[in-house]
Amino acid sequence: MSLAYAYPKSHFEPTVLVDLTAKSERERLSKSALKGFFKLAAAWKLRDDDARELLGGLSSSAYYEWKKNPDRVLDVDRITRVSYLLGIYKALHILYGDKLADEWVTLPNSNQIFAGRTPLAHMLRGGLLAMQTVRKLLDARRGGL
Repeated sequence: MSLAYAYPKSHFEPTVLVDLTAKSERERLSKSALKGFFKLAAAWKLRDDDARELLGGLSSSAYYEWKKNPDRVLDVDRITRVSYLLGIYKALHILYGDKLADEWVTLPNSNQIFAGRTPLAHMLRGGLLAMQTVRKLLDARRGGL
């Protein structure tokens, strides 16, 4: 008699990932992503220089043009950055009241990830990977870890 092993059945259906390499997906998401980013930047009271750096080092002229007219197609790097930042924003508003949620990124943080710096300074210094780390930290906190 042989034993047959099978993965247990589940009602869980994995989320279909968005293919950001597909221009049609970036076209669909870019305008709302930029609008969300500029609202986030206002809520966090980001300096324009910091907002530009979070977007991957955007020039001043391009930043103000994007702010005035967000109807454009972002590249994969920029839309990924905005996605992480919006996820961070959402997680903070789930974890904390609005005031603390919007101040959190600019407050010194004793978590070893930040080494006493602000989460914003950490993200500015570490770029996309630092944004991913902050997002994972907050998602873990949301999950009770």
